[in-house]
Amino acid sequence: MSEIYLGNGNNFTINTSKNVELRETLSLMTENGKSIDLDVKIIADFKNIPEQYHEVFINMMTVKYYSRVSFGDNPFSKCLPPIRKKWYQFWK
Repeated sequence: MSEIYLGNGNNFTINTSKNVELRETLSLMTENGKSIDLDVKIIADFKNIPEQYHEVFINMMTVKYYSRVSFGDNPFSKCLPPIRKKWYQFWK
């Protein structure tokens, strides 16, 4: 957050934000063969989320709104799927 003095007791305050935007277009085909499109935009403000959790929240949003999971698809990802154990390793 920064504040700029404008003079005469007036201040201008600027808050930084980290907006993440998801967009999708839904199409409806009518009975006469025409298409009606609906543009959907979801904006999330990541300002108060620590940076180490950004990728987790982005994955949660894509699962919820896009029905897509990206765990393990990105070689630089810090999100790893849980390690699956064999049935006889239940005590570990």
